[in-house]
Amino acid sequence: MNIDLFGNEIIKDVLLRDKYVEPPFTRLDAVSGSWQKRKNLWKQKGIKSEIGRDENALKYSSMINGKSESYTGTSIFDPVLCELMYKWFCPEGGTILDPFAGGSVRGIVANFLGFNYTGLELRPEQVESNRQQGLDILPITNQPQWYEGDSDVLLNDKWNFDFDIIFSCPPYMDLEVYSDRPDDLSTLNDADFTLKYESIIKKSCDKLKKDGFAIFVVGDVRDKKTGYYKDLITITKMAFYKAGLKLYNEAILLENGLNTAAMRADKQFTAGKKLVKVHQNVLIFKKP
Repeated sequence: MNIDLFGNEIIKDVLLRDKYVEPPFTRLDAVSGSWQKRKNLWKQKGIKSEIGRDENALKYSSMINGKSESYTGTSIFDPVLCELMYKWFCPEGGTILDPFAGGSVRGIVANFLGFNYTGLELRPEQVESNRQQGLDILPITNQPQWYEGDSDVLLNDKWNFDFDIIFSCPPYMDLEVYSDRPDDLSTLNDADFTLKYESIIKKSCDKLKKDGFAIFVVGDVRDKKTGYYKDLITITKMAFYKAGLKLYNEAILLENGLNTAAMRADKQFTAGKKLVKVHQNVLIFKKP
């Protein structure tokens, strides 16, 4: 056994990866070679989370010298992050509630690993696409369950049991606009977004087992007019506090988007002193 100067056992990083897939640190490095290799293995399963979504749903804009610089695309959830959160925080064969399902990734990874996933998604075209991908990749007897509808309504009386964990990635306010529906969070003003967001989180937490974890992946978003942050991270924390949960862990997910970030960084920082975000926050709450 190797020990440090203070007599503590030295646990090598490679051993942590053997046990946990990635080291359970507050810094989750999605840029690393080991992470990217594992992500590619997941992609080879045939997951295509972007299907069912507008390829230009992500509309990023920033005011630079009075001119609006815009970028479009579609955000795709990381399957390796799914794997880590499920293996670290969900009991074997446990149940997972996702109130903001979006694409297929979180559901397919969950059931592939032997968990039981329930995802709520507003848009019927996305639910249809997710179900088809589930059938393409997983056995008919092991399908994630996606339900179409407004989570704020579905969560009222849809299930009579509690889930082991909650795992989700909510709309980043108006950063990505998914539809023109009035019950779509991404179309609401900030005040209405917060009220509906808090309601969905409260109803989700009511269906979480005691000592269960609720994991939200969030990133802050700027006001498109003023450039100031809207502080979605604090809004999320306050919603969970109001629901009776407490913050238990917090991690930073370093994203593999440095190429596009570099393209924006010079103009964005030179003109407006705005740092380019290359991370997301992983907030992990626990129900007492």
